[in-house]
Amino acid sequence: MANAFTFPGQGSQHVGMGKELADAFPTARAVFEETDESLGQDLSRLMFEGPLDELTLTQNTQPALLAVSTAIMRVLAERGVKLPGSVDYVAGHSLGEYSALTAAGAISLADAVRLVQTRGKAMQQAVPVGEGAMAALLGLDFDVAQEIAAEAAEGEVCQAANDNAPGQVVVSGAVAAVERAIKIAEGRGAKRAIKLPVSAPFHCAMMAPAADIMAEELALAEIHPPQVPVIVNVLASPLTVPADIRTQLVAQITGTVRWRESIMWLAQNGVDTVYEIGAGKVLTGLARRIDRSLNGVAIGSAEDIEKYAVILGNTE
Repeated sequence: MANAFTFPGQGSQHVGMGKELADAFPTARAVFEETDESLGQDLSRLMFEGPLDELTLTQNTQPALLAVSTAIMRVLAERGVKLPGSVDYVAGHSLGEYSALTAAGAISLADAVRLVQTRGKAMQQAVPVGEGAMAALLGLDFDVAQEIAAEAAEGEVCQAANDNAPGQVVVSGAVAAVERAIKIAEGRGAKRAIKLPVSAPFHCAMMAPAADIMAEELALAEIHPPQVPVIVNVLASPLTVPADIRTQLVAQITGTVRWRESIMWLAQNGVDTVYEIGAGKVLTGLARRIDRSLNGVAIGSAEDIEKYAVILGNTE
């Protein structure tokens, strides 16, 4: 059977992230130092000490999460975990797609952290504060959520932004349209329909200005063929050609994160264990909800690294 690595997106950040890794592993500490140098800011101090409101700014959260995932990957690599060999596929949720590409050798860490910082700023600035919103529709299938978003739009933007797991879909768009979607969902039998505490309406057409900025940035970025296929968000299928990866990184800013289908693709193509590399355990929980036959394992601590490096280092 095959293994896959997945990489978390926004929402998994917390004050103190990465500190245990930096204290335990010189290689991890070097990743955080390289990140600070690449960005020209003391991001590691913000990660380790906070404050949370500053860490939660999209332009800080995105490179911070990428740095933690990369630090774990580099320590695992030191312990014999190789791509390909130990792992057959990688995938990342939204921002995590950049972490996946970095892990697979398609983008350098220095380029990746700069790209995601630019991405974070561009996404934050694409829509004036208070004009966009996102809401989780729980207990409804994706097709129903799409119908609700279309009905709620009424000439405004309202799209299914994240298909995270069965019965867990997020819609995104203009505030009034998202509020209409919440009311419609409640009338269509949703278990819950709740507005999310986010600063912008991600993964919808309102992000078009950010997509334009990232198209320019990515056109200049050096992207290599990944060492293993990357299951990309917008297609929920694997890519290995740099030009195609570049296109999809732009498309995912306004497109739906098809995470449920991505994990289903892995399960249908021989993967039995999905390892989440980075801060938090959100994707591990989602993997089990999507396909109960999958083993979901989170690797986020020094103890996790030592334990699973032995297992993954002996899979060839």
